[in-house]
Amino acid sequence: MGILSWILMGLIVGALAKFIMPGDDPGGIFITILIGIAGAFVGGFIASAVGLGTVTGFNLGSMVIAIGGALLLLFGYRKLKKRKG
Repeated sequence: MGILSWILMGLIVGALAKFIMPGDDPGGIFITILIGIAGAFVGGFIASAVGLGTVTGFNLGSMVIAIGGALLLLFGYRKLKKRKG
């Protein structure tokens, strides 16, 4: 996937993750894109470690894996934020 595909996928995945798990999170569109891209990496790493596959492109399976990773990142961020404040 090219850089533009990663950015587009990051935007979509980040927005869907924030839609599924709404809350008071900082940042706008750039943070949403970063959450989506990082979620794709985290989800792909975990999915490949347990044998479910990887993020291979712009397809439904990759989107589900990336959204799962983004949700995991949002959950972890909120737990750390709650612990500090």
